[in-house]
Amino acid sequence: MRNPPRNPALDAIPRNLMVELDERKAALRRAGRKLHDFGLGDPLEPTPPFLREALRAAVPEVSQYPSPLGTPALRRAVAGYLDRRFGVTVDPDRQIVPATGAKESIFHLPLAFRGSGRTRVVMPDPGYPTYEAGARMAGLEPVKVPLRPANGFLLEPDDLPRSLLDETLLLWVNYPHNPTGAVATRDYLERVGRAALRHGFVVASDECYADIWFDEPPLSFLEVQVENVLAIHSCSKRSGMTGYRSGFVAGDPDLVAQVKRMRSHPGVASPDFVSAAAVAAWSDDAHVAERRAIFRRKRDRLLAFFREHGLRVQGSGATLYLWVEVPPGHNSASYALRLLDEAIVVSPGTAFGAAGEGFVRVSLVPTLGEIEEAVERWRTIR
Repeated sequence: MRNPPRNPALDAIPRNLMVELDERKAALRRAGRKLHDFGLGDPLEPTPPFLREALRAAVPEVSQYPSPLGTPALRRAVAGYLDRRFGVTVDPDRQIVPATGAKESIFHLPLAFRGSGRTRVVMPDPGYPTYEAGARMAGLEPVKVPLRPANGFLLEPDDLPRSLLDETLLLWVNYPHNPTGAVATRDYLERVGRAALRHGFVVASDECYADIWFDEPPLSFLEVQVENVLAIHSCSKRSGMTGYRSGFVAGDPDLVAQVKRMRSHPGVASPDFVSAAAVAAWSDDAHVAERRAIFRRKRDRLLAFFREHGLRVQGSGATLYLWVEVPPGHNSASYALRLLDEAIVVSPGTAFGAAGEGFVRVSLVPTLGEIEEAVERWRTIR
């Protein structure tokens, strides 16, 4: 079709800077260069064998449609995880709905609540690009709030105009934060929760990195407030299951009921054999501690190098990422491209929003051996 119909919302979503980087990466591979890829947050450590076996054992002889509400066993396993990890008690049937990974649930969440007369979706900048994509595709207005190192990269609703909060449908918080690795305090979560009750908006708390931490275990928003709150979690980074596409939404039972109604339509239910692997993942904490120790060793090696090399790191108390200030004479894009000349791939901070200017995101993805090789190349770049 020469002139296909166009959805203007697609045109409004910014083109991801990672597309240009991917093109440059492909050219380097064609030239035979070995890449050290700190760009995409897709860990290389194998998915634990017991999770792979749980999936294989659950593949049925006859394939049938899965329920968009997930299996009862999965909802119970998620409830058990929330109790063990955060001390939060939830009703598996009324307060949990499984999702096909966090990205899917983040993208679709605005569709469950639009139409109330509220049109704004408040989100962090820098932040996960899918917050904006989901808002725009739902016909809502994204409002990006710049996060700054000076206040710990916290999105403070008390700093926003009251008129904006009264028009806000969803307010996204994401701690531990992608891309900065910042962690929220209990006082902060309480302030956001009070604002949600005062102004009537929904807090959407993206907690996908809650189990990848290096100092103190991060909190869940559900520890301080359930009313007006939905928390989103994922097996992807916690359990090395990025390709399995499995997560969940939990919180306020009235909000969960709306999410369930919406999810019955787009056909996004995870297969039951994936759910079986997710049951095993949410029921076990030992493999998570082992993975966290691996990421800690990578993080410690890179932090030591950055100090030696004169590069400042902000935030970075959790997640798979280090948020690194670019050296003088560079902006985010130019420094990412300069590193790419040496076959080192990082994400420019502006891939996550305009407020990411001046930073690059370094993912803890390559092996320790590959990190040593990358460090030797990185030493030559000033």
